[in-house]
Amino acid sequence: MSTALVWLRRDLRLSDHAALAAACAAHERVLPVYVHSPQEEGTWAPGAASRWWLHRSLKALGQALGERGGQLYLAAGDSLGELRRLIAQTDARAVYWTRCYEPALIERDSQIKGELRKRGIVVESQPGNLLLEPWRFSGSQQRPYRVFTPFWRKLESQLTAPRPLPEPRPRQWARLAGSLTLDALGLEPRIPWAGGLAQAWRPGEAGAREGLRRFCARGLADYAAGRDRPADAGTSRLSPHLHFGEITARQIHHALHRRAARAGAGGKAGIQAYLRELGWREFAHHMLYHFPGTCERNFNRRFDAFPWARADEGALERWRRGRTGVPLVDAGMRELWSTGWMHNRVRMIAASFLTKNLRLHWLHGARWFWDTLVDADLANNTLGWQWVAGSGADAAPYFRVFNPLTQAARFDPEAIYLKRWLPELARVPAAALHEPWRDPGALSGCGYPAPMVDLKVSRQSALEAFDALRA
Repeated sequence: MSTALVWLRRDLRLSDHAALAAACAAHERVLPVYVHSPQEEGTWAPGAASRWWLHRSLKALGQALGERGGQLYLAAGDSLGELRRLIAQTDARAVYWTRCYEPALIERDSQIKGELRKRGIVVESQPGNLLLEPWRFSGSQQRPYRVFTPFWRKLESQLTAPRPLPEPRPRQWARLAGSLTLDALGLEPRIPWAGGLAQAWRPGEAGAREGLRRFCARGLADYAAGRDRPADAGTSRLSPHLHFGEITARQIHHALHRRAARAGAGGKAGIQAYLRELGWREFAHHMLYHFPGTCERNFNRRFDAFPWARADEGALERWRRGRTGVPLVDAGMRELWSTGWMHNRVRMIAASFLTKNLRLHWLHGARWFWDTLVDADLANNTLGWQWVAGSGADAAPYFRVFNPLTQAARFDPEAIYLKRWLPELARVPAAALHEPWRDPGALSGCGYPAPMVDLKVSRQSALEAFDALRA
């Protein structure tokens, strides 16, 4: 009786799972395996919020497999060593997995594939985490794309909406004694904000499906405009489910195309806007695959000479805790601290404040987001921070500095978002809340700090530094 292992990583689902489907089709017995090996991810091992999510996602998947008579086998340590051990114990003839695209994991997976094949083991890696593999297409002269718009045009022209794969049914689920308990993996971080995460999220495949259904029913029609309003539930909030592979981009793409067939003009605009955001996710992985060093260094190497300010731990801590004295920045940082997530527009504003008004290196912010975001994804995190800083691909010019005051006035005019996350300013009139320091009595006794920098002066300082770089 032929046995196969399915090595799970960022594909913690049962439906639309090409690797699992292939194993079930070719073998009589299938054992899903998860090996916890954060040390193999180099300097970007999962942060605290990611570990919190991973614990619950594995729990949900284990329960789903148990309901079907199967088992999620848990192990920890060296991935190659654990797979060899399990192959020996189960007499497995094959190992299947879904591809990962982070530089350290590509190198690891290539090594493991070679070592197992030397021993006569069939090894198959399958797509499943992206709409198209990052090596599938390129720009002119077969070079990687560096600008999003032409990338998206090419990607959109090649996209189809095939029906996602159904959940496979193996002839028999393999079972094996000796699995670690979930608690033994030590994923649960000791973080003071775990309670807020639990209130905000439902990790797992069922939670992902419910999130997609809710977004299609309530948020999709107005998405083109609603995604910019941080006070509204106008975004899908599917990003952590996508990162952990609880849902696939193909499943989302297929669902949206089905809705587009019966949607009016407004609904189709929302669908196109959301598909474009999926395109940014694809572009981020395209960039990281072709330029793997960008997670640590500037894509635009001219910025290696940029005069960043000396790292100031006090200034960084004020930014991290939402104590900068700039309401929209602080509201976003507190949303992040409380829920493990931040509205995308506010992410850009908070990042611009750090890299341009404080002129601190983008890696300081990227590391903090990596530790505190439940959707921390190396490709997206890298692209986003370098885009805002001006050092990345398709970057906004460095002199484009997000003004948190005009952004708040435009996208949170009634200060609903600000009041939600800055309770000490709840009694300040909305008209004064965007700039409370201008009201002589607004800050009196409330405990909210004055701005740590003058926005106008710090913007000018950043522009002068950029001019010096260009010179």
